[in-house]
Amino acid sequence: MGNALAHAAIAAGHKVTLITGPTDLRPAKGAKVINVEAAAEMFSAVKKEFAGCDCLIMSAAVADYTPVKKRKTKIKKGSAPVTLTLKPTPDIVRWAGRSKKKQIVVGYALEDKSIRKNAERKLQAKNLDMIIANTPAAIGADTTSVQVKTPSGKWLKMPTARKFAIASRLIRLIESLLARKGNY
Repeated sequence: MGNALAHAAIAAGHKVTLITGPTDLRPAKGAKVINVEAAAEMFSAVKKEFAGCDCLIMSAAVADYTPVKKRKTKIKKGSAPVTLTLKPTPDIVRWAGRSKKKQIVVGYALEDKSIRKNAERKLQAKNLDMIIANTPAAIGADTTSVQVKTPSGKWLKMPTARKFAIASRLIRLIESLLARKGNY
């Protein structure tokens, strides 16, 4: 979805920086692409680029947890169970929501239960300007359906469509938020 949003934003005439993890998808032509592999790299790149942007769209969750101890070598297979100790990764979109000045911060909520309730909780807790809720069915699919909410608005349900069509509609909604904030 992030790639579809980048394509749609460029098609709408916006300057785009795409911070992306490993993917086989072709990045949007004309986008500045920053490739990352780890959650810490993603956070560092977002922090570096954030002050110069009008809008941050976090279209996919970064891993919620990361290993406490990193290994430089392979863990060899043995007969004993292996226990990995994990720690929460920093919440990038929460940081952006708390650090924003005039920027619009848009987050995603991938939910399988109580979609609207959980998404609305994230919208408020992370100080977002918009939340886009979807289900795990969206992962790897060519089409998706999303529900969108702003802090003062009602829920808007977009019917299932190709991801670029959904992304184009989302970009128009974000443009209207930017216009209301005087950033567009």
